[in-house]
Amino acid sequence: MLTKHPHLRQDFAASLVVFLVALPLCVGVAVASGVPAELGLVTGIVGGIVTGLLRGSSLQVSGPAAGLTVLVFEAVNEFGLPALGVIVLVAGLIQLVMGALKLGRWFRAISVSVVEGMLAGIGLVIIAGQLYSAAGLEAPASGLDKILGLPGAVVDALGSTTALTSLAVGAGTIAVLMLWKKLPSKAQTVPGALAAVLLATLVTQVFSLSVTTVEVNGLLASIQPPGTDAIGELSDPALFGTIIAFTLIASAESLFSAAAVDRLHDGPRTQYDKELMAQGVGNTVCGALGALPMTAVIVRSSANVQAGARTKASRVMHGVWLLLFAALLPSMLALIPLPALAGILVHAGFKLIPFREIVSLWRGHRGEALILVATAVSIVVVNMFEGVLIGLALSVVKTAWEASHLRLEIIDKGAGPIQAHLSGNATFLRLPQILDSLESLPQDRPVELDLSGLHHLDHACRTALENWAERHSAVGTAPVRVTVPVQVSAP
Repeated sequence: MLTKHPHLRQDFAASLVVFLVALPLCVGVAVASGVPAELGLVTGIVGGIVTGLLRGSSLQVSGPAAGLTVLVFEAVNEFGLPALGVIVLVAGLIQLVMGALKLGRWFRAISVSVVEGMLAGIGLVIIAGQLYSAAGLEAPASGLDKILGLPGAVVDALGSTTALTSLAVGAGTIAVLMLWKKLPSKAQTVPGALAAVLLATLVTQVFSLSVTTVEVNGLLASIQPPGTDAIGELSDPALFGTIIAFTLIASAESLFSAAAVDRLHDGPRTQYDKELMAQGVGNTVCGALGALPMTAVIVRSSANVQAGARTKASRVMHGVWLLLFAALLPSMLALIPLPALAGILVHAGFKLIPFREIVSLWRGHRGEALILVATAVSIVVVNMFEGVLIGLALSVVKTAWEASHLRLEIIDKGAGPIQAHLSGNATFLRLPQILDSLESLPQDRPVELDLSGLHHLDHACRTALENWAERHSAVGTAPVRVTVPVQVSAP
């Protein structure tokens, strides 16, 4: 057996670690998304057993992700739980088509600032929403209302013993998560999220605390394949907008995660198109079961690598352990306090906000930092899909601005020719600025036009410079002398 599978021991140990990391996150993401807790386990099972068997990225692990929590919650509120299966199913089919067309590698062209801004916006909405859950209060629907309503929620919580008890459990969970990494390495063999949930459950049971716990429906009872009524909702144009949002965000998050996981190990590199198809197969199956959408999850994937996984067997076995838990021990879910899960998601939300990257970008690339912040704010104020579109649009505008960046320096020593130095990219977008400056030069003085600093000179600018040079020389002044780089022909 060991000869056929030389890494079985390492993969078996890693699968247990990933299972323990994934279990509380699967349940927490499902509850935060407004769906039965078992559906998060279903997605984790499919991500392990189905997607885990497919080719693409050998060590990254898929399942329900905090990054899609906000989008799922909005979709369930707007279209209902039965429509979720249809949305995920069609999104999976689109991912399959994109992978077959070899579009996976193009997701790497998305600006990192937009992706980090998206994650930051999601993190802010998750934090705000789960603070209400930690207090046992009902959260407002929109991201902006969640944030604006926090002061009132604090006042309500301070006046309720039940809410304060619930908040204490959530705060204790966060404290355990933050302190867990400071414990000796032997203690950290138990994942912090699992330890926090177990301690919170133990405390609430021992002291009989009045906190809300997870509602258990049973694995089979929670699985609801899309019916004809749900499929009929595909005629709603708004549903297609949500499907596109699911597809783009899940694909981008998975492929960016794959790139990050590749940096953690020396094994086979990710085949992006095949990984996109693997995600598509997984989401198609999840949609057919009416479960949550899946993405590759960097937390589970890094845990898998750090635990010593060598092949895809570890992620497949982690899916098997999730299946056995959901089938044999479902009643244990009913003991988990909801504020503990809220605490885990608040902690996960903070980890989605790239504080260090924002500071670094602000020092070196302020335009990128502004795009990151604008994307995050747009997601909070508007919604997930439109916020990402705003970020992409800003990224395109910034690229166009930089592509047309041009600097004109005029040197006039009072005698002899006037020197005009152009550097950057001379495109039609900057043509009015170029001509205004050149036409303002004295007509009775010779001009030396230095284009050696140009990276690009488009046809419109070339023609305009030729016409200007002819006009300037037509009044008897010496012809304009032009210095050009090798790659730019002289007008």
